[in-house]
Amino acid sequence: MQNLSDNNTLEAVSTAPVKFTPTALEELHRIYDNLEVKEDAVLRVGVKGGGCSGLSYLLAFDKKEEGDNEYEVEGIPVVMNKAHVMYVLGMHVDWEQGLNNRGFSFNNPNASEICGCGQSFSA
Repeated sequence: MQNLSDNNTLEAVSTAPVKFTPTALEELHRIYDNLEVKEDAVLRVGVKGGGCSGLSYLLAFDKKEEGDNEYEVEGIPVVMNKAHVMYVLGMHVDWEQGLNNRGFSFNNPNASEICGCGQSFSA
């Protein structure tokens, strides 16, 4: 029999550490539905070195790698490198389609400094 803390741990592992707005999910579904090869395609969320503030966001369809954490968000398989979770935990991803901005935007509570483009940050 599991105690309450075990259930909370299980829930935390199965719940994606990143949230997507309805407009972001709509755009991700549009992209996912139009992929030529969906068989192994997963949405990779994470960070990579670079950008004017030190780290850039990574959001792309890719293949699962060994050691990735796996999630599912609204029917889309999502993976994240375990080392990236601490940089994006609690982040909200939105899709903007305005005159000045078009693309995914990131609202990251872990960012101590954000670049003017919104695609780069430091933690």
